[in-house]
Amino acid sequence: MDVVMNPRRERVDAARNRVKILAAAADIVAAHGVEGLSMAEVAAAAGVGVGTLYRRFGDRSGLAYALIDEREREFQEAFIEGPPPLGPGAGAPARIRGFLHALADRTVEQLDLLVMAETATPFARFGGAYEAYHAHLSMLVTQARPGADAHVLADALLAPLAAPLLAHRLRDRGVTVERVKAGLDDLLAAFTP
Repeated sequence: MDVVMNPRRERVDAARNRVKILAAAADIVAAHGVEGLSMAEVAAAAGVGVGTLYRRFGDRSGLAYALIDEREREFQEAFIEGPPPLGPGAGAPARIRGFLHALADRTVEQLDLLVMAETATPFARFGGAYEAYHAHLSMLVTQARPGADAHVLADALLAPLAAPLLAHRLRDRGVTVERVKAGLDDLLAAFTP
């Protein structure tokens, strides 16, 4: 009998290295900020070769995404199946508001890592997480306002939460996250009944 191996299954040593690498990277970010995150230092702290790190994560932005991943999974789980108003069980306008406020908080929580990840390439921001957010908001906008261009409105609601813009506003312009949330509430009120 032929045994079919799962090619995506991670080897035990690779899994162990991943855990060590992410722990070392998280420690470096906690101690020195994102600016202190270098592939060579992470490799040395984790006790792996730099080549292993590059093969596994590609570059610093790939490492940043890996650090972001666990928190991102928790956030997506919350808006897909968590309690209302973020999760199912509330009306569409309340869910949109809950989502936007939670996303603002989630972005601020890992702001430096998200800035690095979102600016790695010209379209880095528009990967998997953004697509999930956009699809979720488009669905809720369609429920809240049938016939509206939910696709464009979802982009408009997500735009103020781009990590580079949010970092610029919070740090260089003295805008608070509460003010950003209030502005999002105003946008939402403009197109929901």
